[in-house]
Amino acid sequence: MTDLATSTERSKPLKAQTSERSNPLRIEIYSDGANVSEMLAALRAGQVQGFTTNPTLMAKAKIADYGAFAREVLAEIRDLPISFEVFADEFAEMDVQARKIAKWGPNVYVKIPITNTRGESALPLIRSLSADGLQLNITAIMTLDQVREVRDAVAPPTSAIVSIFAGRIADTGRDPVPLMREAVQMCSGQPHLKILWASPREVLNIYQADACGCHVITCTPDLVAKLRFRDKDLIEYSRETVQMFFDDASRAGYRL
Repeated sequence: MTDLATSTERSKPLKAQTSERSNPLRIEIYSDGANVSEMLAALRAGQVQGFTTNPTLMAKAKIADYGAFAREVLAEIRDLPISFEVFADEFAEMDVQARKIAKWGPNVYVKIPITNTRGESALPLIRSLSADGLQLNITAIMTLDQVREVRDAVAPPTSAIVSIFAGRIADTGRDPVPLMREAVQMCSGQPHLKILWASPREVLNIYQADACGCHVITCTPDLVAKLRFRDKDLIEYSRETVQMFFDDASRAGYRL
């Protein structure tokens, strides 16, 4: 595979419009997806401060060539962090993939799952890659024990993102907020680590993550777009909702 850090030197990157940052919160918003046009639109608009993707999102976007997708994205997104995930299940092969991905660019974070499909811990691999200076995004974390283990495995000053799947925790009927607050506290004093609220289900989660002190939240483009409703007048929102119902019924030609 072509070394992306070299091949992208030939094209000019898009610049995010950071002068008028659309995120009024302390938390950084990373766009989560694999639709190239949506990713570049978010970059142009200055709506987000980073990007993440994963094999599932790439498969849904019908991406057939991982390397070609990465080259296309990294030719434009050079100044913001972006995470690409390994897809092997054996740790030896994860190691090979991680080191190849890390060479794609200085803004690249390599996503490593906290376990493989057999539930075997990835901590030895995380220690090795971190010690060698690879920027990591440890993903699929759901317990405080896993957070603690990752905190202790990452070698400072190497940067790492601790991705806690708060949305999936909430899917089980558990409130993720106390866990996220404790995770932030657990990693305080570790400036090389960022706590990321992953898999949000609604815009409210963005405000919850911000209040918890999380550094990052991943959002789909739909959730990012809904930030425009911040502090919207609820009486006017009520009227607009009724207008929507009326307009849709009129267009449908309903009669009683």
